[in-house]
Amino acid sequence: MDLIPAPLRVQPRPDAPPFVLHAGSRIAVAPGAEAAARRLRAELSAATGFDLDPAPAGEDGDLRLALDPELGAEEYRLSADADAVRLTGGGPAGLAHAGQTLRQLLGPAAYRSAPLPGADWTVPAVEVHDAPRFGWRGAMLDVARHFMPKAGVLRFVDQLAAHKLNVLHLHLTDDQGWRIEVRRYPKLTEVGGWRERSMVGFRAGGRRDDQPHGGYYTQDDLREIVAYAAARGVTVVPEIDLPGHNQAAVAAYPELGNTDVVDTAALGTWTDWGVSENILNASEATLRFYEHVLEEVLEVFPSTFVHLGGDECPKEQWKRSDAAQARIAELGLKDEFELQSHVIRHFDRWLAERGRRLIGWDEILEGGLAPGAAVSSWRGYEGGIAAASAGHDVVMCPEQHVYLDHRQADGPDEPVPVGWVRTLEDVYRFEPVPPQLDAAAAAHVIGTQANIWTEFMPTGREVDYKAFPRLAAFAEVAWSDLPRDPAARDWADFERRMAAHYPRLDALGIEYRRPEGPRPWQRRPGVVGRPLEGPPGPSAGVAAP
Repeated sequence: MDLIPAPLRVQPRPDAPPFVLHAGSRIAVAPGAEAAARRLRAELSAATGFDLDPAPAGEDGDLRLALDPELGAEEYRLSADADAVRLTGGGPAGLAHAGQTLRQLLGPAAYRSAPLPGADWTVPAVEVHDAPRFGWRGAMLDVARHFMPKAGVLRFVDQLAAHKLNVLHLHLTDDQGWRIEVRRYPKLTEVGGWRERSMVGFRAGGRRDDQPHGGYYTQDDLREIVAYAAARGVTVVPEIDLPGHNQAAVAAYPELGNTDVVDTAALGTWTDWGVSENILNASEATLRFYEHVLEEVLEVFPSTFVHLGGDECPKEQWKRSDAAQARIAELGLKDEFELQSHVIRHFDRWLAERGRRLIGWDEILEGGLAPGAAVSSWRGYEGGIAAASAGHDVVMCPEQHVYLDHRQADGPDEPVPVGWVRTLEDVYRFEPVPPQLDAAAAAHVIGTQANIWTEFMPTGREVDYKAFPRLAAFAEVAWSDLPRDPAARDWADFERRMAAHYPRLDALGIEYRRPEGPRPWQRRPGVVGRPLEGPPGPSAGVAAP
């Protein structure tokens, strides 16, 4: 059936006549399935031009949606024959996934926003039973380095939903920009929401664009994004980074910085890529400031998890700061790493008191992991292995495998070559659960995530190119019941199914990297990247100690 991600079980019925969707087709909706039916009707009506009105009470429809409490929340069944297509989900998310499978079965034109002449709306007779491997199937979108306008984020949500990915991790703050409105602290966006210029490519190239860059989302913008995503089965997890990656915040409110070792009042939002040394101080006043920020974040985002970063926090200012050293002594801490852990532990408790959970990058393991925290393991598998073995939940996202800002091929045509070569096949062979984990620890790997950092992606077109088609391969890794041994996976079959999937990406308007390489306008000749040579290192192998 050329479905991506591959379903758990598919039973084609080649001898049975297909279902044909037509102008008079109706939708029958059982109680509880109304929201999924509205979404499916909107998508299919736009693509086909058919009204797809509700079936009269008591009558069977051509498309039949229902819930089955015996199924898992994201589990679904799809049954198609000449009479009807029956979509059954364990919950609204399961029905949403069933709807995406139906769109794939209808053909690429089902992803268009208006009908094409002569389209054939048939569904082969088939039985599909499907459920995901992981509960967290995510993509991290960095909107701090390069701001993506709201319409682009909504478009990205549609791309995730089409691939049955269910978490959008939205990286909202960093040294180079603060992207969320905070009513209590308006300077965070007035000052921190823009920078004077941006580096073009890696610093070794010495190029800057001398163009102001900025933007932010109002709280209502973000509420809209959250609701739009929820209607498509996608949860938005916000990231508010601390205590590092905060020069934009310190530029807006200099008292947040280490004022006894740096003139924070002279700082602006950072115009370089990389890791700024201008981190937060760890005073009680700074903790209160971020409590106030997070109070407003929790008003906007209902997600259980809130990501607080915790990564790449240089300690040099704390080492030189008398105030930081006094704080370490006051709290009875051993060193600067324990001071960072104190900050994370504080917000772990603070979030838990409000029914939420902290998740952070694997540096939060340093200095002692907060009791309720979950870990995004990005520096290879080691942090995730340590956290899962200690009973903490883990989202596996090792940079050596699923950092989609890394280059897709070697050679001079690949735009702004960053990191290691990670091909479509490399991503398809990524295995989120390392074999070192026993069954109990492996159960703490709650999911996996691909990360898209945008230093070298100034627009949505570049995000398209870097994300796709690799995000389709990642979606199959996260959803499907693939062999745990990456070498045993049927790459040839996936490659064959991708040939049918490219027209779907075309219909969605995704400017992906084609198998033969970038188109002329997707290249960026002369823009210096930072390619890494050789194999990705010991952290890249699932058998690493």
